[in-house]
Amino acid sequence: MSLIGRLFGGGGDKKAYKSPKALIEGVLSQLLEKSSLELSFDLSLNKEEDVESYKVNFYGTDEEMLIARDGQLLESLQLFIKRVLQHNFPDTQVNIACDSNGYREKETKQLEAMIDKLKQKVLDQGRPVYVKALPPKERRVVHQFLARDERVKSKSIGDGHFKKIKIFVASGQRASE
Repeated sequence: MSLIGRLFGGGGDKKAYKSPKALIEGVLSQLLEKSSLELSFDLSLNKEEDVESYKVNFYGTDEEMLIARDGQLLESLQLFIKRVLQHNFPDTQVNIACDSNGYREKETKQLEAMIDKLKQKVLDQGRPVYVKALPPKERRVVHQFLARDERVKSKSIGDGHFKKIKIFVASGQRASE
C-alpha cells in the first residue's frame, strides 16, 4: 500500500498513530525519506487549553528548496500535514506551522514594511489604497498590523480565497494628523 493510502485510509494496513506528535514525526520522516531531500526537522509543542499547536522547523542542505518560489514547498508540506492530522484526529484541535531558518518571520516583516509604506501614503494623501490579493494568513497579518494604528482602518474586499485589502483613513481622522 502506498504512503498516501496508509495515511488517508483505503485498507486494513493503515498505520495507527497514537498521538498527533507521533503522526507528524512519522509522516515527515517518511516524506523526507521518499523525497530524498537532505532535510531534518525539530518538532515542538505548545498546548493552550484544548488546542495543541506544533511547530516544525526544517534544516539541512536542501533548506533553500523549501523557501524557493515564495515558500511553496514549505506551504505544501504544512497543508499536507494539516490534512493528515484532520483525517486521523478529527475530534482533536491541532494546529501546525512549518518553518525553515526563520523564513516565516522574515516574510512577515517584509509584508509589514510594505503595508507601513502604504499606510503612510493613505495618511499623507487621505485617499484609500488597495493591497494586491492575498491569501487568508497574509491578510490576517495585514489587518492585525494596521489595527495597531487608530488612524487607519482596513477591510478585505472580494470573494474567494484571495482577497484585496482596502486601507483607508479612520472616520474622524484627518489625513495630515
